[in-house]
Amino acid sequence: MRSDTITCGIERAPARALLYATGLTKEDMGKPFIGIASSFTDLIPGHIHMRRLEREIEKGIYAAGGVSFIFGVPGICDGIAMGHKGMSYSLASRELIADLIECVTNAHCLDGLVLLTNCDKITPGMLMGAARIDIPAIAVTAGPMISGRRKMQRLSLVRDTFEAVGRKQKGEIDEEELESLEKEACPGPGSCQGLYTANTMACVTEALGMSLPECAAALAISAEKDRIAYNSGKRIVELSKKDISCRKIMTRKAFENAILIDMALGGSTNTCLHIPAIANEAGIDIELDLFDKISKNIPQITNLRPGGEHFMEDLFYAGGIPAVMKRLVEDLNDCITVSGFNIKEIAKQAEVYDDDIIRTKQNAFNEEGGIAVLHGNIAPDGAVIKQSALSNDMMVFKGPAKVFESEEEAMQAIMNKKIPHGSVVIIKYEGPRGGPGMREMLSPTAALVGMGMDNSVALMTDGRFSGGTRGPCIGHVSPEAMVGGPIALIEDNDEIVIDIPKRKLYAVLTESVLDSRRAKWSPPPLNTMNRFLVRYAKCVTSADKGGVLKS
Repeated sequence: MRSDTITCGIERAPARALLYATGLTKEDMGKPFIGIASSFTDLIPGHIHMRRLEREIEKGIYAAGGVSFIFGVPGICDGIAMGHKGMSYSLASRELIADLIECVTNAHCLDGLVLLTNCDKITPGMLMGAARIDIPAIAVTAGPMISGRRKMQRLSLVRDTFEAVGRKQKGEIDEEELESLEKEACPGPGSCQGLYTANTMACVTEALGMSLPECAAALAISAEKDRIAYNSGKRIVELSKKDISCRKIMTRKAFENAILIDMALGGSTNTCLHIPAIANEAGIDIELDLFDKISKNIPQITNLRPGGEHFMEDLFYAGGIPAVMKRLVEDLNDCITVSGFNIKEIAKQAEVYDDDIIRTKQNAFNEEGGIAVLHGNIAPDGAVIKQSALSNDMMVFKGPAKVFESEEEAMQAIMNKKIPHGSVVIIKYEGPRGGPGMREMLSPTAALVGMGMDNSVALMTDGRFSGGTRGPCIGHVSPEAMVGGPIALIEDNDEIVIDIPKRKLYAVLTESVLDSRRAKWSPPPLNTMNRFLVRYAKCVTSADKGGVLKS
């Protein structure tokens, strides 16, 4: 075992002395050492119940003959960080989390890991770290929040708080109703209720084979989640004894499965950053256009919020990810999983309990999957849009550009009702390097929806959007403005064309005009003096490469 390095031999007497100081027995020294990387925090609703799950994981580890060690991993709540400079730290924290997993695990020679995670950047960060060090690991995503309630109407965070800001500004609701929505939209622990980034990544993790069946959709408050945590603790000991490491599960075919399920669900565009980043740590190159290739061939068979009306709790009761895989069993690669069962075994054993929540391919919500990748003279290296959260009327759109150089500038214009109908709002210098940190911009997109402009205004940025974004919002425009990408050259009133069926995104400008503007362009100063973000900006790669750090 890896842990023999610190437990065996006379020269390790000091290490054993320190381990005995933690309460271990002599018998424990010969058992698998299992780390529980816990992102428990009082700051994030998706993580406040993790102390309960830590206990269940510990019980499982000890029942299977292992020894558990909990260590902490930081977490940032994107909803709280949204709309201000705090969001610059969210994506950047993904790399920090991966580094922490590597540091703690290798320094202490752990034999296996349970990754107790839930929210947006924390899940991919943990998977990146585990893939990098390539030891046995299993992820326990801590589960979705139940829907809120107000006057018997179900509520979710994005629809009923972020978008409510625009409705309040429009005069549709008053201060009293807004306050009521604030208190009722999020009734307790769990990741936000729709198919936003946290829950999309939980589904992707299960489809990748890195968590037990039904883990992704099992509710935070459910006893089923406790049982999954306990069984994950037991299972990691077996994986450690058999040396079934991460890269034996995270193969290219497994990543193809993960993308396929993501497209069928209509998940968050942030997976276009996270899946390539995880794969990169596993030594696999996942190109952005693979998402589009799979999306063109896999229909969208669920329709959860933000695009639809179903919630994660509905997906859970309809059969969860195994039921989704059952619908697509012929399209999936038959890969091994941490459960000991192959993907197709899990799919064939599953049951679908609601044919509308999880539809057949023949009765799909959309003929194509959730994400489209666009190219053109604005985005030579690609841009992404969640087409599953878009009305048919906006699949082709043309309009004059309304250009802003930060999210704050754009948000001020939106709230002051200075965005004309028919325009394309462009927010530049918000990419991985320019932001820095590629801030999610749910505030402006939700405000436009709340003000009823989602069918008359498009939004485009080299930054990114929350998984809760809906409407004609194009993100990840690459190359980004800060490195001289063409989006930096767009000016007010340039005509912009968005054609999703043809996968086109371009400005009606000649190459000579773009060349003339490029000759006059120079990058603005970096929008931060913070040392962490300055270091991040120097090392981060483009969004189409997953926004990973260069070594």
